Amino acid sequence: MNKVITNFMTGQRFLFAIITYIIAFSTLSAQTPLLQNISGRKTTLLDGLWQSQVDVYGVASQERSGLVKDRKPVKYQFNGENLRNTELVEQDLDVAEQLKVPGDWNTQRENLFYYEGNMWYRKKITLNPQAGKRYFLHFGAVNYEAVVYVNGTKLGQHEGGFTAFQFEVTSLLKAGENKILVNANNIRGENKIPTNITDWWNYGGITRSVNLVEVSETFISDYFIQLEKGKIADIKGWVKLEGSQKSQNVTIEIPEIGLKQTVKPDTSGFAALSFNVKKLQLWSPENPKLYLVKLTSATDTITDKIGFRTIETRGTDILLNGKPIFLKGASIHEEAPFRTGRAYSEGDARTLLTWAKELGSNYVRLAHYPHNETMTRMADEMGLLVWSEIPVYWAVKFEKPDVYVKAETQLLENISRDKNRASIIIWSMANETPETEDRLKFLKKLIDKTKSVDDTRLTAAALFSKASKGLQTIEDPLGEYVDVMGCNEYIGWYTLPAELAPTIQWTSKYNKPLIMSEFGGESVAGLHGKADEIWTEEYQNRIYENQVKMFDNISFLRGTSAWVLMDFRSPLRLLPRKQDFFNRKGLVSDTGIKKMAFYTLKRWYQTK
Repeated sequence: MNKVITNFMTGQRFLFAIITYIIAFSTLSAQTPLLQNISGRKTTLLDGLWQSQVDVYGVASQERSGLVKDRKPVKYQFNGENLRNTELVEQDLDVAEQLKVPGDWNTQRENLFYYEGNMWYRKKITLNPQAGKRYFLHFGAVNYEAVVYVNGTKLGQHEGGFTAFQFEVTSLLKAGENKILVNANNIRGENKIPTNITDWWNYGGITRSVNLVEVSETFISDYFIQLEKGKIADIKGWVKLEGSQKSQNVTIEIPEIGLKQTVKPDTSGFAALSFNVKKLQLWSPENPKLYLVKLTSATDTITDKIGFRTIETRGTDILLNGKPIFLKGASIHEEAPFRTGRAYSEGDARTLLTWAKELGSNYVRLAHYPHNETMTRMADEMGLLVWSEIPVYWAVKFEKPDVYVKAETQLLENISRDKNRASIIIWSMANETPETEDRLKFLKKLIDKTKSVDDTRLTAAALFSKASKGLQTIEDPLGEYVDVMGCNEYIGWYTLPAELAPTIQWTSKYNKPLIMSEFGGESVAGLHGKADEIWTEEYQNRIYENQVKMFDNISFLRGTSAWVLMDFRSPLRLLPRKQDFFNRKGLVSDTGIKKMAFYTLKRWYQTK
């Protein structure tokens, strides 16, 4: 009887988590729930050249009237058209310069390199919308805020520069020419996520792909299919239908293992699913096995490639598929190799992740915001575990409720897109935030929200340790609530001589695993000299040689992610001839040169 009650309660908690997930996503900006797996649907790719217009004052949605007495007002209500000979409109996208989408505007035109402000984008497309179909305009990301119009009608806006959003446009599309107009605004602010100071470049624009998605009137909008926490043969999850025929059956198939199950959604279109699998190959860095998963209803079919693995902690151990694992890796910014600018393409992702594999990594920290979906799907294919985080970074206004809402929205949008990616094992809440009561309440609430929508993964945050006479102690109160403690330390660069690192003793207030989420120092690729000469490769390498000796003495260390895989642009890094607006802590330069420290860390990873 006790076992029956326990099983019932476990099922109730699982159902409660799913219901909470659906409710949570009903409150996001733009339109929700986000369509799962855009690449698996019928789409019209809208990437390419878009007309563009800088709007420094942000006046294109205002009316500049009353400035001069008795002068006719200049119309600034702008819908992307210049009504020649009928009205005075001081913008004309028909003759404006073009920008590539996806892409940031900063690296496409020299005169926009430092620009922060409003940019108008317009795309004209010829369509033949089909009766009985529904259409969604889906953006991979626009930094930081986007206001979107279709054929002169304002659809709405989205805030957050690194998460996907969409609008349904079925009723607005017409046969023939259609006009999409986007105002992108990357102006920083203290009440935003991230806040107004960051150690990475504030690339503006439509930075990820834009798609027009065609679906049936009733379609499979979302699904979650993963192994139950701690179980290596029990798949659990759910599927969600949208449309007027929500009661139609949905069949879930994994043909390779002969699995097939049909579920009946309720009146809201939601159906839970669960099945036991006997011959499942578990996903791991050594064997990144992905299964073709097919979902079919009477009116829709969608396929995905999904891997199955479990991740949990036990004391100070991290367990992958029930076995202890040490995470060996590097942090990565979404900076394009060789050309710089915002990374977005399959080629960018493959280059960065290949460098990580060459380092000996089985894991990467995608810092300090959600990276593009190409990156996480490629991590699935290449066998790299992922720490995924949102840009709750440095001095966020933790005391303000509206700032919390922005953070939670980005968190939920991140989870929504990537919840079926086997590679992602950690949802991270924050990086290097000050220890205050408001901050603790803010981040604890984010952790609780994360657990309510996805309890199959671990939670973490990048914390600081406290130093005292050769002792480094982790006692941040947030450590009580995360599953895995991250710690950023720069012994040999910002603190203490590098040679002292091996002598330092590490302790923790919490019986939990530690990932050294950042460590390292800067060097200019190709600059050589003595080991005590700052900015040389030898100086950076000296830091790494002593760091790895220290790591061998930390009993509860279960992973490291060097800062950082590749040099990246930052407005904080001003030193001429050394930094030139680059953070030079990369193990690889922005032009692909591997530094001495790359090989030192690689040799250490080979011993783990």
